[in-house]
Amino acid sequence: MPTIEKVLSIQQPWAWLIVSGIKDIENRKWPTSFRGPFFVHAGKKLDQSGYEWIINEMGLSLPKPGEYPLGGIVGKATVIDCVRSHPGKWFFGPYGFILADASPLPLIPLRGQLGFFRVSSTVAATREEKDV
Repeated sequence: MPTIEKVLSIQQPWAWLIVSGIKDIENRKWPTSFRGPFFVHAGKKLDQSGYEWIINEMGLSLPKPGEYPLGGIVGKATVIDCVRSHPGKWFFGPYGFILADASPLPLIPLRGQLGFFRVSSTVAATREEKDV
């Protein structure tokens, strides 16, 4: 397996939905040419309006707001494509990163950044050793 070096910050509960294998598209205002595995980073803040929207509009049962890990890597996934339209229920655009192979990981605290950012090889190696 290749070493994961990229990270993308995503607010909760969206990060939880991705690493749980429920949400297979991450919407962004910008496109990416990146394809491959990345760590899913949960920011320090819960998207409260998104949380309520998911419950009311999608009819999903979610963990309570205080139950989400925040402020670090919470899982991993693979970007397999970037599209401008998609029939899936999670696509809102204008760009959608199509995701596969998502899975949760125990929280590893890490400061987030905008866009895809690189994680140190020490953090990546530590995280992958815990996966074994």
